Amino acid sequence: MKKLLIASTALVATAGMASADITISGSANAGIHSGLDTAGASTAVVADGIYSNAGVAFALSGATDNGISFSASVDVMAGNKVDQGDFEYDGDDDGAMDLGSVAMSGTFGTLTFDNGGIENLYSDGLSNADVSYSTTVGAVALTVAHDTDAASTGANSVSAGYTASGMAFTLTASEVAAGGTSTKLAVAYALNDSVSLSGKTDQAAGAESVQTIGAKTTLNGVSVSVESANNSTWDVDLGYTAGGFALTYGVDETDGWTATATSALGGGATFAAGVDSNDSMYAGVSFAF
Repeated sequence: MKKLLIASTALVATAGMASADITISGSANAGIHSGLDTAGASTAVVADGIYSNAGVAFALSGATDNGISFSASVDVMAGNKVDQGDFEYDGDDDGAMDLGSVAMSGTFGTLTFDNGGIENLYSDGLSNADVSYSTTVGAVALTVAHDTDAASTGANSVSAGYTASGMAFTLTASEVAAGGTSTKLAVAYALNDSVSLSGKTDQAAGAESVQTIGAKTTLNGVSVSVESANNSTWDVDLGYTAGGFALTYGVDETDGWTATATSALGGGATFAAGVDSNDSMYAGVSFAF
């Protein structure tokens, strides 16, 4: 990773600049895949072959003399890639330079602009937002996101969080165009350093509410997580980590399962592989520069 300090005011259009930094980072990925679903396909399309890609990201940050900090990001990616978390083949990148978020923060909070790049706070299945505002009101962390396209679903969403005495409460809600409002209330409680409990109630617009309870424990690198809901769905996830090595295994009520392994190779390189119950697999190496 390279870091450049830009001191020339000729590069800044805002008066009162105190400092500015540009951080340049790179990444590359390569490997094989088989049986992966193609992301975004309207019908089932299975992809086999290799994937390889490389990209460069620019993270820009600075601050004004009156205490307002600001940031922006630009990146370019070329090649084809897989989504290891979802066992999907994402296809080819266009190699074009993409603008990420532009944000300003201070005592007033944080204002973020990212056209279609801010996830809906209630569910990533709803449309993304274009602008968000985050602040703290007393002990409550508050975020509001707005999608300027009024015709899309999930035009507005909000999240409020409160933590006290080991308990964390989070309320999220989203407006759905011509469909009502969806809400979700979640609570998490840490019994101790290794055991935590969780519960949530989810009322999606036009659907029955779903209540879920869960528990997670971690001891000596071994983690166990279980979750069950009143709609007859459940998940069990197992994990093991030691040094730079990690194994995971998850199964749900459909008997669908996934298994993954990752290992740090040193020098910014990581090996990752995964298989699932649909006979999908990937294996490859990622590099960070």
